Amino acid sequence: MRFYLLPEEGRFYKANLHAHSTVSDGKNTPAELKKLYKANGYSILAMTDHELLVEHSELDDEDFLTITAVEYAIIEKKSWLEAKTLEFNMFARDQHNTTQVCFSPTSVKHGEVWRVPEVKYVGETLKKTFDKEFMQRVIDEANANGFLVSLNHPTCSFIDIEDVGELEGLFAMEIYNHDSYTCGYNEYNQNMYEQMLRRGKKLSPIAADDCHGNLPDDNPYCGRYGGFVMIKAKELKYDDVINALDKGDFYASTGPTIEELYVEDNKVHIKCSPAKEIAMLTCHRTFSGRQIAKEGEYLTEATFRFPEGQPYFRFDVIDERGHHANTRAYYPDKILGDKE
Repeated sequence: MRFYLLPEEGRFYKANLHAHSTVSDGKNTPAELKKLYKANGYSILAMTDHELLVEHSELDDEDFLTITAVEYAIIEKKSWLEAKTLEFNMFARDQHNTTQVCFSPTSVKHGEVWRVPEVKYVGETLKKTFDKEFMQRVIDEANANGFLVSLNHPTCSFIDIEDVGELEGLFAMEIYNHDSYTCGYNEYNQNMYEQMLRRGKKLSPIAADDCHGNLPDDNPYCGRYGGFVMIKAKELKYDDVINALDKGDFYASTGPTIEELYVEDNKVHIKCSPAKEIAMLTCHRTFSGRQIAKEGEYLTEATFRFPEGQPYFRFDVIDERGHHANTRAYYPDKILGDKE
């Protein structure tokens, strides 16, 4: 019997889950961002402006969907050259939910047309503190009020595993952030993602742009179109897309695409766009594997032994330019239980 890890039904929709518009410190209006991303093959965009949760459903059409979202920052009280900044993206399960959680009016500094008195918030306004108790409170209150919460760009924020390794309730983290990468940071966070998984955190990986629109599309340092996720959903409808995100029915990429991923006959099968390497990663190298194409050749599929007994396994597809596609972790015990 074939057991699909990425759903068999539905279709893939290309999405950028981190962008900034003129609502905060971006150079493009929300309408301009939609036009740019739609013209470049995207179907979904989350405008995660700083500290202000704004709905953009008026931009939706049958081929394009906006996700209501916000980026929330907790800044350490040090000089800006050495301060850590923990940033979360919050994605609303209900597109019309614009009620902010753990709202701090003094954090809002952007967007001339957006006024703090008009902001809806739940509970009391808060003064942010850079400590684990406050970080966990933000995640808990966001989850309780209908949001999925992801961890953003840990490298450029000077965040390490000691800062976030005990946090509960995150659904994802950015394994890649394109804007940070073009600024010079090594913002491919595969090592921290692996550390989180080994601590038992069931996170999905996100690759995102975090674009601010400072440069045109033809500039190699443009912050758009460098990191994306491919979401497998039944239809391009808000509930379907959010449910797919919540279940982890997507993968992160900076280039390669994954077409199929399934278990059959005690083996794991993957099909993808032409790649130079396909790796299955587990906690122990005995069960991990990597297939490498010969010089001048490419891989479009691979098969690996099902890693029964391992806590998890996941895949990394690498193309000839060194770009990656990363799946989330899958859990052998759960797969075997679901198959019975």
